[in-house]
Amino acid sequence: MKNDKRVVITGMGTITALGLDESTFWQNIIAGKCGIRRISAFDLADYKAKNGAEIDNEQFTSVMRTRQLTSVDDRTVDFAVAAAFEALEKSALKNVDGTHGKEMAVILGTGIGCNHSLLNANKSFTAKGIRGLRPTSVPRCMANAVSSQISMKFRLTGPNYVIVSACTSATTAIGVAYRMIKDGIIDMALAGGSDSVFDPFVYGGWNNLGVMSANPVPEKSCRPFDVTRDGCVLGEGAGILVLESLESAQRRNIKIRGEICGFGESSDATHITRPSPEGQAIAIRNALKSAGMTPADIGFINAHGTATKANDECESKSIRLAMGKETERIPVASNKSLFGHMLGASGAIETIATAIGLEQNKMPPNLNLDNPDPQCNLCFVGKEAIQIDKPVAMKNSFGFGGNNAVLILRRYSD
Repeated sequence: MKNDKRVVITGMGTITALGLDESTFWQNIIAGKCGIRRISAFDLADYKAKNGAEIDNEQFTSVMRTRQLTSVDDRTVDFAVAAAFEALEKSALKNVDGTHGKEMAVILGTGIGCNHSLLNANKSFTAKGIRGLRPTSVPRCMANAVSSQISMKFRLTGPNYVIVSACTSATTAIGVAYRMIKDGIIDMALAGGSDSVFDPFVYGGWNNLGVMSANPVPEKSCRPFDVTRDGCVLGEGAGILVLESLESAQRRNIKIRGEICGFGESSDATHITRPSPEGQAIAIRNALKSAGMTPADIGFINAHGTATKANDECESKSIRLAMGKETERIPVASNKSLFGHMLGASGAIETIATAIGLEQNKMPPNLNLDNPDPQCNLCFVGKEAIQIDKPVAMKNSFGFGGNNAVLILRRYSD
């Protein structure tokens, strides 16, 4: 018999191009600032897509130094550790001295994994052959280094693992942690995701995929649901949440920031890159069923909204299929116009934005939505943040491979 515990959020940490802490991130996002710039990590001469939401190296190095964190020379891992530090600190759980452990799960998502470590190992192998591969190549390059490094750094003795499901990775990780707590398997978890794609190899693959924006103006290049959109713009970073049972949070007398109250997922089972509205609608319905809610309860939809023609049209159809007549009144926005598509980490950052928005009764704007596509017939938020009345929101994440994941969040109330 399931315990059906309530699952609440008590800490959040962000590493994004819009801010390297939760407060700065939210101030910039609600002000409608754009973190997309021309990529500086490598030579872009041969690349069509030249814009991205890239994190400034000097600023991030300063954050690592201030938080007394040692880099492992992989941006995906470093971003995750830095975000975890803030989330744990905000939840009064931080421990970096190694003197004791806490039974807390670490469930993270990543789309690409430790690609900088892989690139460096490949460069060394190409230059020196087998002698160029360090003995630490395997533990540095394995995808679960992201969760393992956090577990070791903060002495968290619960289960730790990484979920890889393309752009739904972090949303699925949060959903899995939610279920574990709800069912009484664990009391607390760090959940979220991290990705860093700005290396010449991984980014080159995306550049050649044919889904990237070639707009020469960085801050105008990501245009979800706009009729002039010409593709997605990538970002990098990490988002981590502390999830725990309501009883645990109350015992600790810690401030509760929000609540996860439903999770649904599905597979399109049709095509590796072309999404299916029917498959996505199943995940939305499953999330509502999990939360014990109907479309009438939803006050806001944080869309996946990648700014590709296929994704935006498909998601619009899936929302209409699942939400029915309620579609006409529910405000919809995509955060990717603000900080790009962070792949496996995007669902975590967007969940954090949704949770803070519910907490403050305000949701972020849609940048660059000058002329909504008639094929995306939804109730879109404009270029200014909006006040919301209902205390419940839905977060959509859909990814290559036909992966679909949807969360239902609620403003916390006793």
